[in-house]
Amino acid sequence: MWILAAVLTMLCLGTNNLILKATSGKGLSKIHMQFYFYLTAFLLTLGYGLVQGFEMFTLLTFVLGSLVGILNANANIQMTKAFEKGPASITAPLISTNTVIPVLSAALLFHEHITLIQWIGIIVMLASGAVIQYVPGKNGRDIEIDYKPWMLHVLIAFFSLGILGVLMKTSTHLQLDTVNMLISMYGGGALYLLINSFITKENWLPTELKIGAFMGCINLVGYISYFFALNTGFASIVFPIVSLSALVVVIGSCWLYKERLKVYQIIGIFTALLGIVLTKI
Repeated sequence: MWILAAVLTMLCLGTNNLILKATSGKGLSKIHMQFYFYLTAFLLTLGYGLVQGFEMFTLLTFVLGSLVGILNANANIQMTKAFEKGPASITAPLISTNTVIPVLSAALLFHEHITLIQWIGIIVMLASGAVIQYVPGKNGRDIEIDYKPWMLHVLIAFFSLGILGVLMKTSTHLQLDTVNMLISMYGGGALYLLINSFITKENWLPTELKIGAFMGCINLVGYISYFFALNTGFASIVFPIVSLSALVVVIGSCWLYKERLKVYQIIGIFTALLGIVLTKI
């Protein structure tokens, strides 16, 4: 059952990332969509908690949950900006290699043993990342990339999601209540985005509410499944399945936007995904 939950998480997160790609460059505020996204998920989770009853909130739960929400919101915004500067079929797999961070932290913070296969996976991912991001000179360029800002957004999203993975592992390790974590996560993220909206002063559009609310429902299902999978299954299998959400974006982008990749980039994408799997075997 927990494997199905991990697959459902992968599909939900991948679908949300594809929606972010589809809405990029449409004049819609990334911050507003994310705010409605978080607000919808927060209200749904809070409503569930009021009906079912809450476990006692702790400061640690609030802090960890809020940090996860802020990091996830920031990663989504940065990912959307990266989609506007380069092709999603390269951007998504490159960001998904953030799994290197929780793998290394598992050894340092949780004293987990990293096997030879996992080290091979880490090296494969790093090498694949270098191959995927490589773009030849103008004469050989098929894909338009505004390289420096694209790479900056990719790196910020990479580290945000990597640290998020560490915090998720920490929360399950400490056996913190899932509902309280979700309420803190979505509530903290919504507050962070609301503050950002006052700073950016962008116009609010009805379409942002519709798309954001839809994404919030999808994300809530994804994270409920995520926590369930981590609490009942093996994290060493859950993480690579969830990381494969990049495939949803790759396949969807190639299908919807007819993005064309060079052979070495296709190989880089698949070896990056292979590396993700190897780190969790």
